[in-house]
Amino acid sequence: MDEHDEWGTTMTGVDPDRLDDQQLMKELETIHRTRHDTLLYGSNDALRAHNDRMAQLEGEYLRRNPRRSVAPGRTREGARDRDAAEGTGGKTSGGTPVGKWGPGRTGGPGGA
Repeated sequence: MDEHDEWGTTMTGVDPDRLDDQQLMKELETIHRTRHDTLLYGSNDALRAHNDRMAQLEGEYLRRNPRRSVAPGRTREGARDRDAAEGTGGKTSGGTPVGKWGPGRTGGPGGA
C-alpha cells in the first residue's frame, strides 16, 4: 500500500512508525484537538476509527519516548500527595468530589 493503510473501507492514515518525530507530533496534536467533537458528534464508526488511530499514534510516541519526563502531579502518588497537602482527600469539606470543573459542580463548564 502507498501512504495510507486501509482497514475495511476506512483510511487510517500513514503508519505511525513511518512518520518522523515532527509529523508524529503534528498528528497527535490534530487528533487530540478533534477528540471532543468526535466524541460528542461523531458516529460510532467515526469514534471507533478515532480511538484506533489515537491508540496507534500514542503507542508510537510512547515507543519512541520510553523515558519521557512525567510530571509528579500527573501520577497517582503525586495526586495523593497534593490532596494530603491541601487536606481535601480529593473532596470538598461537604464530601462532594472535586471534579474537573471545580468542587461540587456537575455537567461541565457552566453546569450547576
